[in-house]
Amino acid sequence: MEGRVKTVCALLMLLASVALGKETTYITDDVSVSELFSLRIEPRMFNWTYEGLSEQFLYRSSLEGYPDLPSWVRYMYSPEYHSGFLYGTPPLRNADSRVPIEIIALNRLTYETKRLVLILAVHRKQPAKHAIQMKIDNLNWVHMMDPGRIENLKNIFRNDLWPESRSDLHVIFMDSAVKLGARLPLRPQQREGVVVHLGSSAEFSKRMLELQQEVKPLYKISSCTYKRTSVQTTFENSGFKLDWCAFRLVAQEDDITALPHHPNESHKHAGSRKDLPHLQQHFPDKWDAPLKSEVPERNYSDEIAISFAIPGMIFALLLCGLTIILCFQHEKLMQKSSRTEYSPAASSVQMVQYSPDDIKSTIKLKSLRDAPFDDTHSISPTDSYYREGSPHIGNMYMRPKPPPYKLAGNANSPTMKRNGNVEM
Repeated sequence: MEGRVKTVCALLMLLASVALGKETTYITDDVSVSELFSLRIEPRMFNWTYEGLSEQFLYRSSLEGYPDLPSWVRYMYSPEYHSGFLYGTPPLRNADSRVPIEIIALNRLTYETKRLVLILAVHRKQPAKHAIQMKIDNLNWVHMMDPGRIENLKNIFRNDLWPESRSDLHVIFMDSAVKLGARLPLRPQQREGVVVHLGSSAEFSKRMLELQQEVKPLYKISSCTYKRTSVQTTFENSGFKLDWCAFRLVAQEDDITALPHHPNESHKHAGSRKDLPHLQQHFPDKWDAPLKSEVPERNYSDEIAISFAIPGMIFALLLCGLTIILCFQHEKLMQKSSRTEYSPAASSVQMVQYSPDDIKSTIKLKSLRDAPFDDTHSISPTDSYYREGSPHIGNMYMRPKPPPYKLAGNANSPTMKRNGNVEM
């Protein structure tokens, strides 16, 4: 809230200074049609000295007598350089004219205001017949305002890729990639990227056409910083890292003003492109839709086949492995059951019965392990020793019959025989 109040106060002071007629400086700059111009606004233009205060100076620019700048002029402030930048590409309709740009400066340390009027003298120039569109990822827009860096980029084409453009190669357009729709980088220390257009009246060289064919398959991708080309080293040695998905070669019949990044992209032809003698003319504000044949197409049959084939192969391998495991497991279970069925198991408890071989012999215990089945030994519910609910009722040898009574010792013994009816 406090920052907004300060900004409002600063703007009011700027307006008050203009109303009071503070000192005004006039400078003139010569610019050409379809060629980028840039002007750095810094404290020394107002006879001020930078004293180390963050955002010490505030600049406001507009067309003289109007609240805003022309559509083809842009202003941006760079905290890195503590300066403002005016830049743009004059259209053909402003040829042979003078465009006054008013700049109001405020020193926040002393609250002193000054006024400067920049007069842009626009000269007529033959528009470029061929243009190169590129996007540089490792730089910001303010870095390309350095004339030395611009010359390094031009020299790559003048000396190596496009020698035919040595005489008239110039910058047509330049702006921040973020302002043109690109995403901000995830890390603040990374560069935002800058879009640059170079133009010339010379025909494209053979090497430039080969480079276009090399990157043409990438046109359907919006961004591909991972792609490398045959001229990658040439650009990297000069400090430029290009996004090859945004690299384009544009000829005269393609209409440079129709490029996605051109500031006059909304001013397009009402008729055929090939019927115009120049690239830029006074066009109505009408958007011309691209032809259906110009819209890129993408075949999804390969992606669909791969998305079904890979999971299908994995499922088939898992099914085969599971089937083999179950088959081997079933075979082991069958072998184990067969061994259990045909091998007699030893009983842990041996049952015995009384079997008198002779009336005078002693009673012998005989194992029932190998005894044959005898119905006479089966237990009937009518037997006196039947117990209802016995857990061993189903075992025929559970409770054998007792042996008959025998006389032991002398016949005169006071015992009796069950069969002889002798009583004591």
